[in-house]
Amino acid sequence: MQFTQKDILDMESLSRDEINLILDTAVRMKEISERPIKKVPTLRGKTVVLFFHEPSTRTKMSFDIAAKRLSADCHSISASTSSLVKGETLLDTARNLQAMNPDVIVIRHSSGGAPHMLARTMHACVINAGDGMHAHPTQSLLDMMTVREKKGDLNGKRIAIIGDIAHSRVARSNCVGFTRMGADVVLAGPPTMIPRGIESLGARVARNIDEAIRDADVIMMLRMQKERQKGFLFSTEREYARVYGLSRDRIKNIRKDALIMHPGPINRGVEISSEVADGPYSVILDQVENGVAVRMALLYLVTGGTRNVYAD
Repeated sequence: MQFTQKDILDMESLSRDEINLILDTAVRMKEISERPIKKVPTLRGKTVVLFFHEPSTRTKMSFDIAAKRLSADCHSISASTSSLVKGETLLDTARNLQAMNPDVIVIRHSSGGAPHMLARTMHACVINAGDGMHAHPTQSLLDMMTVREKKGDLNGKRIAIIGDIAHSRVARSNCVGFTRMGADVVLAGPPTMIPRGIESLGARVARNIDEAIRDADVIMMLRMQKERQKGFLFSTEREYARVYGLSRDRIKNIRKDALIMHPGPINRGVEISSEVADGPYSVILDQVENGVAVRMALLYLVTGGTRNVYAD
């Protein structure tokens, strides 16, 4: 099928066929990253701007690497080094960027909906690299790629997402993405961190973590996002780790072929112990590796995909 999306803003706007096309393309892109010379001329002459209003390691670096492996010209700006600190509005910043004729703008912003506003006003393709507590579609896609790579299919798989659901854009995007692909998503976390109405995204809420992870094919742990919380939602980190953390003792009864995931960054000893994060069930670094492939696929697809991916 032909990919017709100009922008990647959320998982709701992607059909099942489009998700499969992105994942299939990412598989082919991953092969490029495994070559001795990790570069193809596919996006030569294209310009990608990374505009990150919030801190990022994995997402920003993987987009940067993805663009350069496809031979695009890639430029980065942050809020602290842009005219936003001088009082310029986001829209004015975007209009000035548009005047420089980039092909793709990758944006991470603290306000939900910021990428959608830019997409309505810009000719350039816009890719959402995380907006507030709303959506993180590229993380969801790399998570799905990792599960499909390890399990062969997403349909019928049980995905347990544990932790600070209320403040997690990753959880929201994965609820939509995995259920669209036929998976069963179950959530668990402190009642203060489970948002009302989250079931409308297709997931169900378990009574506790042990119920959620029982028979799960995938266990995805989330970071407690203290920077987004406006009050104490749990007593102490030690108590949180005891009740909702994934420890060596807690995984004794999980499936022997279960995958343990985390979008990062990890608070070791809080939501997940080091023994588990670095243990045999963990595919956390596989997620990071697949993030480059997925973001290569998205840059290729939104810009038209007109050149030969396999060209040397």
